[in-house]
Amino acid sequence: MSKVQAVRPVNPPAVSARVLWTAAAVVVGLLLLAYLVAFDQGAVSRSGMYLHELMHDGRHLLGVPCH
Repeated sequence: MSKVQAVRPVNPPAVSARVLWTAAAVVVGLLLLAYLVAFDQGAVSRSGMYLHELMHDGRHLLGVPCH
């Protein structure tokens, strides 16, 4: 007859608040960058044509329709 061993729960590793805030800041930054490249269409980049053209070329590079 075999013995049945009790299964102990696995404790997840502790994550510091600094790591969580850094991860949240990276996610927000990437979402902002995705908005600027894919959906902005020049609304934020009114400071000059250089930023607008950079984002426009990025849309073409990623295959996002822009015309």
